[in-house]
Amino acid sequence: MKRGMVIVLLLLFVLPGMQAQELLTGLPDNPVVQHYLAEHPGLKTAALKPMPMPALPFFDDFTTSRVFPSPKRWVGESTFVNNSFCYLPPNQWVVTFDALDSTGNIYSNARAVPFIADRLTSRPLRLDSIFSPVPKKLTPADSVYLSFYYQPQGTGDAPEPGDSLVLSFRELTGDTVFSHIDSVWVSANKYLKSQQDTLHPGDTLRALPPCDTNFYLVNYSTLVWGDSLLFPCDSVFVPGAKWHTVWKAPGMTLADFKKKYGKDFVQVMIPVRNAACFYKGFQFRFYNYASLANDIIPGWQSNVDEWNVDYVYLNAGRSAGDTTYRAIGFSGEDPVFLKHYTEMPYRQYRSNPTNSLVPDFHVYIDNLDRKAHDVHYYYSVKQINGSFAYGYDGGNCVLLPFSKAGFENCNSGCAAQACPPVNSLFSLDYDRDTASYLIRHYITDSSVSPPLVDSMIYRQGFYNEYAYDDGVPELGYTLEPAGAKLAYRFKLNVPDTLRALRIYFNKIKGTPSQFFDLVVWRDNNGKPGQEIYRQDNLKVKWNKGIYPFTTYKLDTGVVVSGTFYVGYQQQAQSLNVGFDTNHDASNDIFYFADNAWYKTNFKGALLIRPVLGQSLILGVGQLFHKKQNALALYPNPVRERLHISGISAEPGMPVRVLVYNLFGQVVLRQMLFHNLLNVSSLSNGMYLLRAKTTKGIYHAKFIVKH
Repeated sequence: MKRGMVIVLLLLFVLPGMQAQELLTGLPDNPVVQHYLAEHPGLKTAALKPMPMPALPFFDDFTTSRVFPSPKRWVGESTFVNNSFCYLPPNQWVVTFDALDSTGNIYSNARAVPFIADRLTSRPLRLDSIFSPVPKKLTPADSVYLSFYYQPQGTGDAPEPGDSLVLSFRELTGDTVFSHIDSVWVSANKYLKSQQDTLHPGDTLRALPPCDTNFYLVNYSTLVWGDSLLFPCDSVFVPGAKWHTVWKAPGMTLADFKKKYGKDFVQVMIPVRNAACFYKGFQFRFYNYASLANDIIPGWQSNVDEWNVDYVYLNAGRSAGDTTYRAIGFSGEDPVFLKHYTEMPYRQYRSNPTNSLVPDFHVYIDNLDRKAHDVHYYYSVKQINGSFAYGYDGGNCVLLPFSKAGFENCNSGCAAQACPPVNSLFSLDYDRDTASYLIRHYITDSSVSPPLVDSMIYRQGFYNEYAYDDGVPELGYTLEPAGAKLAYRFKLNVPDTLRALRIYFNKIKGTPSQFFDLVVWRDNNGKPGQEIYRQDNLKVKWNKGIYPFTTYKLDTGVVVSGTFYVGYQQQAQSLNVGFDTNHDASNDIFYFADNAWYKTNFKGALLIRPVLGQSLILGVGQLFHKKQNALALYPNPVRERLHISGISAEPGMPVRVLVYNLFGQVVLRQMLFHNLLNVSSLSNGMYLLRAKTTKGIYHAKFIVKH
């Protein structure tokens, strides 16, 4: 991909009349790392604090770390712990190696030929002895193995064949090397005869116990009673050690990796057989070679060559066949309940709730053990700051080992767990403009001791915007040359007013201020058609925070209905917008070339979100519902007949009444010619009543209690 980008750019300079080309690039920085460092200013100092030297076993699956690997196990902060840049790992969360340093920026020594980029080094380990079940000395005969899973590219940029992921051991050489000068603080009082005495620069001082008294120090500053000086005692020599490469993997695309190995992640088993490794303070280190796409054009100096590593395990008493773990869990991104989007306006959802949700979704569950487990799966949905809640119980299923059966699938006997249904609509609460829900997934095997368990949590939002993305760009999307057009398709359930666009632009290194024209189009048989709005000369802006979107407000609200397109036309410079590779909206991304619109060739979703509002637009009010009015209902709670007051209707015209339960289902539908509603058929619980007349929409909650 990277070499191809360079070729395309050169062609553009040679052939200025060439039409638009689309490209994917790496990211110029990592805002997650930068924000985390800003929020934790003492992080690096804390990581340098002395800690007990870990003994075997050494294990890390990175599920308890965020942003950086745990300092209890690792030295260094250049790698990135995340769940976005990996594709179907053994469990959620991996550590990623790339071309960004510990500050989240491109390495200062980065270049177009392979260079050493990220390092992840274990803390010094006790590989001289083990202490459980009984203390004993370790030797090569104790069958020590280091294992780990790895994956090139993931959802990011693929490493080139000349790039690589490397594992090294720090082995003793048999020599001794100088380490440091052993020093102690000594009170100057021991060299002064009285409180009025002074030590002057150039005075020679004899060492005192515990230092060797044959050592002397030439004083370097004026010292008086109460001062202290640092007295060097002796030179300290330690066993010499050097790093030795024990394994490496060449760069390749994930597609080629899967074609070669038949897996998304491959587990590597490395025996530790060299006696030079069995000492107090042994370390191992992963590092990667990366190479930038181009070191001449600064704008293309972006993150590249990504590798993912998971399940790092070092222990004695293992074998080459010891490739399983006593664990069950989830993999991949949290599933989304919406059919087409990751987020949509609450008003749009309420207008067509059934068609807004998927009938079922896929959950990736695996069993890393060597034996099958009888697992229980369920999920729960709970409204944040609300009373709506429901759950789904997927029951029990025998989960076979991942090494034999892979992830659960929809065609197996575990379909109720692998592909559970969306068991209910979200609530239809007309008192709210927005709503959000916590969706929690659980998998357990309580028949073993200790029980096996895993969980994942997703927040489903219904705010005032549409989104195909999850808010995290793994790559950047750009069009060449300047002046190119980009359009993004969205479909409404009911007419609404477009108020703004929220866009996340990646920063392109070394470029001046960038400007673009914001454009809105109507639909023309599945492609952008008539331009209905244009706002010129908007400046690209970047906010502080973690992947912060910038809101570009429209000068005036634009009424849209059905299918519409939002996007931009570039001006003097090419723009680089965030591209989410974990969600696919490629059928809705279009670019303009050769006087025609074309769909993108890349699978993913742009970080562009249209914002829609509910306020009325003068002259087109007939397109929108009038302001919702409140009702008076009594008695409340009610047993049989509900009295309704406060409705304004044309004389003799009926009032259409719908009653919803908390699952969003219509449980009662009636045309009223009076103010009494018979609710005796409803079971106990809370309900939402919605009444519609030619003069407005009314709503209220009531409780049935027989």
